[in-house]
Amino acid sequence: MVERVRTGRPVAHVAAEMGISRVTADKWMRRRWRTEGEQGLHDRSIRPRTTPHRAAGAIGARTCRLRRDGELGPARIGPVLGLPASTVHRVLVRHGLNRLSFLDRPTGQVIRRYERDRPGELVHVDVKKLGRIPDGGGHKVLGRQAGRATRNGMGFDYIHSAVADHSRLAYSEVHANEKATTCAAFLRRAAAFFAASGIDRIERAPTDNALPYRKSFAWRQALDDLGAAGKLTRAYRPQTNGKVERLNRTLLDEWAYLRPYITNSERTAALADFLHTYNHHRCHTALGGRPPISRVNNPAGQYT
Repeated sequence: MVERVRTGRPVAHVAAEMGISRVTADKWMRRRWRTEGEQGLHDRSIRPRTTPHRAAGAIGARTCRLRRDGELGPARIGPVLGLPASTVHRVLVRHGLNRLSFLDRPTGQVIRRYERDRPGELVHVDVKKLGRIPDGGGHKVLGRQAGRATRNGMGFDYIHSAVADHSRLAYSEVHANEKATTCAAFLRRAAAFFAASGIDRIERAPTDNALPYRKSFAWRQALDDLGAAGKLTRAYRPQTNGKVERLNRTLLDEWAYLRPYITNSERTAALADFLHTYNHHRCHTALGGRPPISRVNNPAGQYT
């Protein structure tokens, strides 16, 4: 538009050709380009310089306190403060409290999310216990009453998982126990999997305070052999190891409880397909909708 007007053509004619109003074209020419030059043509925020009707700071503080302490929504906070629910919602959005998932449930504090800079810099490790399925199916197939009778004495499977912090690349195995030797052997195989995927080295491997991680010579030897540092998370603070804790939930929703399984071995066999989908095809919100493999191995710019 500027180039056309600079050739001497009327602003009104150029505005009509470009499908905009005469007033808009004149604003860009007079108030932007002629006053500020090329810099004036850059896009700007539409946020107003002042907001006279914005809720006062004291009201915002009370709104945040009610949200954190009682986990109340805008419809319940509004009547307490004498504000419309829409105003309460805007205050919560401004302070990053509009979703309960942003808050730590026990403390009510905003969750401080972190992410390491390099693949392999941090790999979270954890074990999830899961009841075995009797032959013929459990209560999801037979019903609650019949399933209870067939499950007695079946015991548990232990799902060992490792998640790379930066990429969210995951590796899991099903074992019959969570003994120290089992955990150590799992860590070695997990390191081999990450290496084959493009993560050459595990630098740190934080775990919870389970006995195999706290007092196991086999676990420490595995860490030493891999050149990795072990670290125990604070007791009753699963947020510190949150990425593998979130993987445990995803495992339940999208693998273990996805459909009724007739045998325990059928469920175990389905784990490999889930992991491939999770690592190579499943969209991850923390990665901008890309799969985890995109952060460690991106051939020919396939994931952009």
